[in-house]
Amino acid sequence: MTRVWKWNRPVTVREVLEDLQRERSIAYTTVMTVLDNLHQKGWVRREAEGRAYRYEAVSTRAAYAAALMNEAWSRSDNAAAALVAFFGMMNDEQRQALRDAVRMVEGASEVPVPGPGEQSAEGASEVTGEVPDTAEAAETGDENPDSAPGGHGR
Repeated sequence: MTRVWKWNRPVTVREVLEDLQRERSIAYTTVMTVLDNLHQKGWVRREAEGRAYRYEAVSTRAAYAAALMNEAWSRSDNAAAALVAFFGMMNDEQRQALRDAVRMVEGASEVPVPGPGEQSAEGASEVTGEVPDTAEAAETGDENPDSAPGGHGR
């Protein structure tokens, strides 16, 4: 899946093979089998192109990660304790990303335009050390956790 996500476009077995062969020796049939397995599990869709297929990810890597986190959290017998433990493992940058994500989900991603004599969001971020809630700061791609297939693909 890493190779399919990397290009963010439909890829052929040959393209994935050539990319992997830069790092290690691998057979065409191995790559073909793995992509076919990912297709059968619903992780990639494929479209015929001549005698080959082009494979495309069904969801983003971020959506996959979100689905894994949600699955792990939902299996906990104490969700609050699991979250506290998880947050405790985060570094400062990850905690700031979490704060930004919570603000986006809560609908606070729009930054008001400052009036005369008011400080801009950029100026506030320098003073407080917080990342402003702007579309640029929050841009993470087209992730949609609801579209992530279940289970643990590759």
